[in-house]
Amino acid sequence: MPEQKVWRVVQWATGNVGSRALRMVIEHPRMKLVGLWVSSPDKLGKDAGELCGLTDTGVKATGSLDEIVALDADCVLYMPQGTDWDALCALLASGKNVVTTRGDFHFPPMMDAARRARIEEACAAGGTSIYSTGSSPGFVTEALAIPLLSLQREHGLLTIDEYADVSSRDSPDMLFHIMGFAAPMAPFDQRRSEHLKGDFGSSLSQIAEAIGLPCDDIEAVGELSATRQDLDIAAGKVPAGTVGAMRTTITCKHAGKPILRFRANWYVTTDIEHDWALRESGWRITTEGDTPVKVDIYFPVAEEDYAAYTPGLTAHRPINAIPAVCAAPPGIRTTVELPQIVPLYG
Repeated sequence: MPEQKVWRVVQWATGNVGSRALRMVIEHPRMKLVGLWVSSPDKLGKDAGELCGLTDTGVKATGSLDEIVALDADCVLYMPQGTDWDALCALLASGKNVVTTRGDFHFPPMMDAARRARIEEACAAGGTSIYSTGSSPGFVTEALAIPLLSLQREHGLLTIDEYADVSSRDSPDMLFHIMGFAAPMAPFDQRRSEHLKGDFGSSLSQIAEAIGLPCDDIEAVGELSATRQDLDIAAGKVPAGTVGAMRTTITCKHAGKPILRFRANWYVTTDIEHDWALRESGWRITTEGDTPVKVDIYFPVAEEDYAAYTPGLTAHRPINAIPAVCAAPPGIRTTVELPQIVPLYG
């Protein structure tokens, strides 16, 4: 039998999702961890295994871009909280492909022209590719949307509803201060919806272009709804009449008509003043056309296991995409262009 390919991988960043990716790469039968970049001084010099709950691997965490660039690696799993364009260009130019959970590369025509040119030049210099993916956006807005749309010949509207019950998250700063749950009811801060518009609008625009209905307008609208009763959630108290749910809708239009829509429904209770038909966490995808379908996806895990479960939704698809991205032509690659992502279990 021919020798099986083993991909040499660098993990970049070890947050919630990055730590899960790190563990999965170490345990992967066809991948070898060769480098680890971290941002926290407390993690520098520590073994990669120690940082994700495994035995030592011999790979020590570094904060040096130069050290990572010098490694012999096939791919970097790039998962920081922000995009360092200089670092990305250096990685790509050094011959390392990149798969990232950053949403900057879903649809190259929507990128800043100068940044796109820099990335493409780096890819050409290194003979490398870069690909953005994850669970949402990524899997549900692209990989799953394509086969559902393939069932019809006349398209109306694709709607993706994402439901996230955050009542079990013991993160007061995130829920109350950043997201705004338990705050007095007030007009929605549209800057929040504009933030989602970038990632989800570009992901949906990729699909719109692929189906021959290019997007000529992207609309982002946010809404709030109050809880009807006092609540005690993991993060603290949510008084009746304060924000108990929020919904952000990103709509791509073609010739003035909505054709693709993503709706983020985040909530700490379903007992709210608006009829948003909230359901348990997961996704609902609905197509309207000559062959309409409705698909409901749930996450069948116990509430106490949820925090350990959710990072995998985002971390695993980028790992599974590594072989396809390493084999792809140089440049910014998209889900439409790449072959179907097939996981390797052995």
